[in-house]
Amino acid sequence: MAGVLLCTAGLGAFPSTATAEPTGPDVSSWQHSGGRPIDWFAVRASGHRFAMVKATEGLDYINPFFVQDSLHMRVAGIARGTYHYARPELPPEPQAALYAAVVLGQNGPLDMPPVLDIEHSGGLPPAALIDWTHRYLNTVQALTGRVPIVYTYPTFWRTAMADSDQFHRYPLWIADYRDRPAPEVPGRWPAWTFWQQTDSGSIPGIHGPTDVNVYSGAQGDFARFARMGGLTGSGSG
Repeated sequence: MAGVLLCTAGLGAFPSTATAEPTGPDVSSWQHSGGRPIDWFAVRASGHRFAMVKATEGLDYINPFFVQDSLHMRVAGIARGTYHYARPELPPEPQAALYAAVVLGQNGPLDMPPVLDIEHSGGLPPAALIDWTHRYLNTVQALTGRVPIVYTYPTFWRTAMADSDQFHRYPLWIADYRDRPAPEVPGRWPAWTFWQQTDSGSIPGIHGPTDVNVYSGAQGDFARFARMGGLTGSGSG
C-alpha cells in the first residue's frame, strides 16, 4: 500500500492507511432533510475533526443552513472548511465576491482555506474553463488572504480541464469512490490533500448518507493547517 501511495501522490510521508489521518464529512442543505439540524457534538464525539460546508453556488444561492452549521461546528470544536459550487457559465469574479462576503473570511480559529468545487464545465471548452478557474481562484485568494483548495474528480479534470497541470500551487481535494488504497490524482498534482472516499457514509449526528473525507498530511500538521490552536485536544466539544 505504501508503494501505491508513493507512486500516486509523490509523498513518502503519507500514512499507509487512510484511518491514520483526520476524517470529516462535507455537508450542504441535503443533510438537513425536513429542516433537521446536524448534531455537531455527536460528529466530533465520533472522532471526526473537520467538516466542509457548502456556502454558496453560482451568483445567487446561499446555503440556508450555512450560518447555523458554522456556529455549531465552532462551538463543538470542529475545524471548518467552506466551499463554493462553481457555475462556469456565469462570470467568476462575482461568484468569488459572493462567496467571500458570505463566509466573512477564512482566517479565524478552526478555519481551513476556502474551497472551489468545480465539477461542471458550464459549456466552456477546456481553455476557457482553465482561464475561468484561474480568475476565480485569484479573486478568492485576494479577498480572503488564503490559498484556496480545489475540489474535483479525476474524469472531469482529465476531460473538461484537459488534465491541466497549471494548478499545483493549490491543495487538491479529490473525489474518488473506488475501493483502492489511494485516489487517482489527475493533472500530475504532486499530492492530494483531501480524499472524498464515499458519498454514502454514515456519521452520528447527521441524518441520512453523507460524504466522508480523509486528510492526507500533505499540508503538514493538521492542527496548524486548520488553525486549531489550543482546541486540538478537545474531546466532544
